[in-house]
Amino acid sequence: MSQQRVLIVDDEAPMRRVLEIMLQKMGHETRVAGNGQEALDLAQRESFDLILTDLRMPHMDGLALLNALRAQKVETPVILLTAYGTVESAVQAMKLGAYDYILRPFDVDAVERTITRALTTEQTRRENLFLREEVEKGWGEFVGRGVAMQRVYDLIHQVAPGNTNVLITGETGTGKELAARAIHRASSRKAALFVPINCAAIPAEILESELFGHTRGAFTGAAHDRAGKFELAHGGTIFLDEITEMPLLMQAKLLRVLQEREIERLGSNRRVRVDIRVIVATNRNPQQAVQAGALREDLFYRINVFTVEMPPVRARREDIPLLVQHFLDHHGTKLGYEQLQVSPSALHSLQQYDWPGNVRELENVLERAAVLSRGRLIDLAHLPQELATPHETLPAVVTLPPADAVSLSQAVEHLEKEFIEKALIQTDGNKAKAARLLDLSERALWYKVKKYGLS
Repeated sequence: MSQQRVLIVDDEAPMRRVLEIMLQKMGHETRVAGNGQEALDLAQRESFDLILTDLRMPHMDGLALLNALRAQKVETPVILLTAYGTVESAVQAMKLGAYDYILRPFDVDAVERTITRALTTEQTRRENLFLREEVEKGWGEFVGRGVAMQRVYDLIHQVAPGNTNVLITGETGTGKELAARAIHRASSRKAALFVPINCAAIPAEILESELFGHTRGAFTGAAHDRAGKFELAHGGTIFLDEITEMPLLMQAKLLRVLQEREIERLGSNRRVRVDIRVIVATNRNPQQAVQAGALREDLFYRINVFTVEMPPVRARREDIPLLVQHFLDHHGTKLGYEQLQVSPSALHSLQQYDWPGNVRELENVLERAAVLSRGRLIDLAHLPQELATPHETLPAVVTLPPADAVSLSQAVEHLEKEFIEKALIQTDGNKAKAARLLDLSERALWYKVKKYGLS
């Protein structure tokens, strides 16, 4: 446990000194007060992790001090020490929220254990308070309070304290690296490095050196020894983004590292122990990647211990106004504009769009709009054409032939043809818009247009 601040309250100087020496030997910082009022004044001005107070003191005793602290919303744990203990005073102390009640003379080891428990409890309480506040306002750099994001915050909260391998899935631009960073920041490894690697951005021939390092002369151009990312992340977290883009041979080496927690630099036979937490991410369905041969099945089982799925923007439309204001504030400050605002019609259009590029696309659109608006109200004219155009919807009413006249497959084809025909009519024959309306690829739409003889 790191150094904590403890306030000692006792009207007897020798007892204050005894407690002060004991706590300093435990590695904690101490402040002392000779009476309850002095302690209350200190607690109002300074922050403490624990208060040790005598019960019987002139002017303001320990119970009165405890009552005054709680009345002023000071939640610091309080341990009462007394040579004049009674059942009534103990019960009253517990009712007022005292952490513990210790009789003097006391056993030093027992008191030290009680102090350690109290400090650990307070640290946990503060961490949980922080986590709750983060959930309410969005986690770290996240913005959003909707149900989908609250589920993400809850999963991060659950997995962060341990060392479990984590798999983060989600479409491009949903914030997978932000989630990995949030897990790291909320873990016991937060004081060490968070090392991100984009497996898709590093050429296969140098990826091994980037991950595991190399020795001098290991290959042409290796003029000196170099530590890899796994060594740099020792004690911390390594984040492997786009894991399904990693070559299969490298996946086999990664699997061994995950199993053995040892790496070997290129050109060396010496094994180096690494204490790391591994978080990986992919924008593909990992099980489909296994079936397609892009991800080793044994590696998938090794990394798929705990999964966090990042929701796309279209699944969290209630967060779009918050995201919009967040990005407008950010880019407005960068561009020198104050209090950038968006019109109701433009905001409605932003909320209706499906955002295939997710948060990243939304930010880019808003940065462009901020530039075009020149600091004025952002309206539909400042949005890209695909957003500024009113969004079409397919009619709910369709006609089907009599059930006794066709088979099920014929009925499905009839329904599909009618939907495609209506989509083409609504979009004036624009197949790209019709494909988006039907949630089809353009290639699939072209095939079906040809199949049904539609023009």
